[in-house]
Amino acid sequence: MASSTKRDYYEILGVPRNASQEEIKKAYRRLVRKYHPDICKKPECEEKFKEINEAYQVLSDPEKRKLYDMYGHEGLQGVQTQETAQTVNVEELLREFMESVPFDFETIFERAAGRRRARRRSVRGEDIFLPVEITLEEAYRGTTVPVEVERAVTCRACGGEGVDRTSARLCPTCGGRGEVTQNFFFMQVRQTCPTCGGRGEVYEPCRSCGGEGFVLQREKIKVKIPPGVRDGSKLVVEGKGHAGRYGGPPGNLYIQVRVKPHKLFERRGDDLYLDVNLTFPEAVMGTEIEVPTLDGEKVKVKIPAGAKEGTTVKVPGKGMPKLKGGGKGDLFVRTHVDVPKIGFMDKLVGEGRKLEELLKELQELLPKPPRVRER
Repeated sequence: MASSTKRDYYEILGVPRNASQEEIKKAYRRLVRKYHPDICKKPECEEKFKEINEAYQVLSDPEKRKLYDMYGHEGLQGVQTQETAQTVNVEELLREFMESVPFDFETIFERAAGRRRARRRSVRGEDIFLPVEITLEEAYRGTTVPVEVERAVTCRACGGEGVDRTSARLCPTCGGRGEVTQNFFFMQVRQTCPTCGGRGEVYEPCRSCGGEGFVLQREKIKVKIPPGVRDGSKLVVEGKGHAGRYGGPPGNLYIQVRVKPHKLFERRGDDLYLDVNLTFPEAVMGTEIEVPTLDGEKVKVKIPAGAKEGTTVKVPGKGMPKLKGGGKGDLFVRTHVDVPKIGFMDKLVGEGRKLEELLKELQELLPKPPRVRER
């Protein structure tokens, strides 16, 4: 431009002649974001952008601004060139823009570079949890339990892709390139096409699976439960969970074991407890009784003389099998003294009267313990 036709620099930036450096800088940022050629595609924007840069190059420099205020455009002859002004200010603008934009450029670039891979990253299938109830006898011996599971399996029609390959057509968003370009200020960022996921083609959903990539099917599976399994134990059947995606492995089937309460035996870890009733004479004199075990056999147990309520007698090796091997737990026989109750009418006639007389004779013979126990 000839100097006689140049516009006033303050007018170009839209600031008063006494504007501070901060006001000049803010005006410059606002105008560049509006007229930069990468943003404004109108033919006149490029010339406007050069004009803005030239004005800012002068007014942002205190020495040049002083010359311009004193002598106008003629005072700046030979001091600066338009090319230098544009180069310097574009670099400054880039730095300032990167500091002020409300999004993370690093994240944008990472996503642009890795989105295609992320879309195709193999995903492990979900696990399935299924409760199974067994008896204490089954837990003792071990057993095999048939279960029925509804699990997602890879669709055979589409191989898990969820699309009908025969319906392929060019992606309308990217035109088959697999990428789209987005403008961020005066920068262009390539990203994987959100419509086709980088494949360049779009397809109709698979009719067999409705686009899911898998179908549900019921499957019967035999689960082996080892001897000694405890209530609440979890057993894993590998690979029998839901199918994975994009080549990922299937999940697992987890069986949560619940052992039903037994009518005779109480389990504590690997040990078993069995309650037995004794008559009063048996408790006083001791006795030998026969008790059942979980393996179906019966064993003889000696009850010592003077057995009290809750006395326990250990029978080694007759408890539960230890889950990790190493033998079995123990059986503890717990005594309870059965005290007869003689009714009012029984005391007057028959066996009831005779029993009362015998008990009175026994009471005279037995030593009398202290009425109150010391701790």
